[in-house]
Amino acid sequence: MSARTAWSGIVRSPLGITALALMLLVTLGAIFAPIIWGAQAEQVNPAAITQGPSAEHLLGTDTLGRDVLARVLVATRLSVVLAVIAVIIGVVAGTLLGTAPSVLPRWLGRPIVGFVNIAVAFPGLLLALFFAVIFGVGSTGAVLAIGFAMAPQFARLTQTLSAAIAGRDFISAAQVAGVSRVRILIRHILPNIGEPLIVNATVAAGSALLAFAGLSFLGLGVQVPEYDWGRLLGEGLNRIYLNPAAALGPAVAVVIAGLAFNLLGETAAAALGGRSARRRHRLPAIALSAASTPGASTPGATQPAQVDGEEVVLLVDDLRVSFPTPSGWVTPVRGVSFTVSRGEAIGVVGESGSGKSLTALAAARLIERPGHVAAARLDFCGTPLMTTSDRAVRSLLGTSLAMVFQDPMTSFNPTRRIGSQLAEASSEHQDITRKQAMDRAIERLQSVRVPAAARRARQYPHEFSGGMRQRAMIAMGLMNHPRLIIADEPTTALDVTVQRQVLQLLAGVRRDTDAAILLISHDIAVVAQTCDRVLVMYAGRIVEDLPAATLHTEARHPYTRALLEVVPELDADRSEPLKMIPGRPPAPGAFPVGCAFAARCPLATELCRERDPELVADDEGHRVACWHPVSGDAPVPVTIATTADETAADETAAEEEETVLR
Repeated sequence: MSARTAWSGIVRSPLGITALALMLLVTLGAIFAPIIWGAQAEQVNPAAITQGPSAEHLLGTDTLGRDVLARVLVATRLSVVLAVIAVIIGVVAGTLLGTAPSVLPRWLGRPIVGFVNIAVAFPGLLLALFFAVIFGVGSTGAVLAIGFAMAPQFARLTQTLSAAIAGRDFISAAQVAGVSRVRILIRHILPNIGEPLIVNATVAAGSALLAFAGLSFLGLGVQVPEYDWGRLLGEGLNRIYLNPAAALGPAVAVVIAGLAFNLLGETAAAALGGRSARRRHRLPAIALSAASTPGASTPGATQPAQVDGEEVVLLVDDLRVSFPTPSGWVTPVRGVSFTVSRGEAIGVVGESGSGKSLTALAAARLIERPGHVAAARLDFCGTPLMTTSDRAVRSLLGTSLAMVFQDPMTSFNPTRRIGSQLAEASSEHQDITRKQAMDRAIERLQSVRVPAAARRARQYPHEFSGGMRQRAMIAMGLMNHPRLIIADEPTTALDVTVQRQVLQLLAGVRRDTDAAILLISHDIAVVAQTCDRVLVMYAGRIVEDLPAATLHTEARHPYTRALLEVVPELDADRSEPLKMIPGRPPAPGAFPVGCAFAARCPLATELCRERDPELVADDEGHRVACWHPVSGDAPVPVTIATTADETAADETAAEEEETVLR
């Protein structure tokens, strides 16, 4: 579909039609010119040496009486073929260099990145001359010289494109599924960066033609008896005062061929760019990723821990996630502790920036360097993730953990069909055939109520609606039987009806598979209705942990009570402005001394501003971190939102976000 759309965009553009016409002319010349004019180009005529243009010889003759025009036409094949071979060498070598850091160990990948950065700083022609001296004169040496001279720019392009793709959710899904780095590179990254690489290679072919002409003109390229446009240009330039047409002919040929490649590449880039923009505009919102699978039969996994007689699937103790910044390390998640038992549904709520998603990513081992994860204990299914080898952890997470990400645009690999992406979760870890994996994928799509599952499995992600993609994502997690499903904002941007269906689907999966669910959401009302326990996070810490059944009656932290107060009611007076919590959460790099909520809390005292309260549990397991917990049904005062308040809050949030990014 991509190629068909690009072709349609090219033929509809006047510039594209011109590029195709020039490209067709060059191609026909390369194929048929040696056949038609080959003999005439080689025919020596001592009686017609160095003649000027005439009716018999339109561009005159050379020093041996050979027809210059025939030689220019015949040289098309060698000039174009050598340029294309050089581009292929440059693309392959550059792609290998650009993707090597993502496959090799960090200590080996960093020198490669440094080498590419240094090589890119040198002009391409200078590198070509350098390599030409190394490889020697002649066609082979020139091809290698120009190919390797182009490799650094393709390596830099590949690094940039790969870095953009590596941050997408479907890459995280593949990592959670335990897919190896090499397979992620081949099956997920390279197909998604293929279009820009091909477009840039087309443009680079025009530059390669000019570079070849330059090397041959200097005597470093094609040698006698072979000849290309650069060599013909050099010969014609020696006689330019006697016969200017002998030099003009090959020069015009180089310009036409170079222009054809460049225009074709530019037109294809514009067509593909427009298609990508239309696709981004067309696709809705939410989606997938995941790993999956057999809980009790996970090979190599230790027995899950027992707490109060319950099987603990996930145990997090004093989790801290840090990232380096120019001003020092920032720790947006600081001292988070909780457990998730088998079959339990736990909701995590809090405003944006409270550390909810980072906590989930750390539990799934998806925090990439230079981020740093530290914890007193981080156990999944009884296996300590902090001390277990990466290979063992990949196998464990790939067979027992499922993740549901919130962004549908990045959750599925857009270049692969839905069915093959689901099947990969099983084929990577189980000894089954590709057909068996695909049959299981269709079965799982049926189990999440995707209509016409067999047909849908052959479709691409952009052919699914937002709700359908969300169901397919859950199906990916169920390719086996996960012990834990982490759902990060699974209903973001979905309409109310689809939200309800997705939440009911998660509840049904939990009931049927006895999997635990960690549901991250901004909507405290949804969490209260669908979960057993609620973790309230603020400024990177858990400030309250209580049963969902008693959330509305026994919440004790002022922040939790404020979150409940600002939830809109269906019977609320619509003429009144909405309530809001005053102020904004502190930026990760600017956590205050003492309680982080003190600046927004109406109950705060000097003690709150001086000392950070510990998360203390009562006899019933209700944990709260507050010096002045609310008792009974006492409400926490909140403000009424006004236009000025909202504008100021948005400006403050933008400034804080910009500060953190810097």
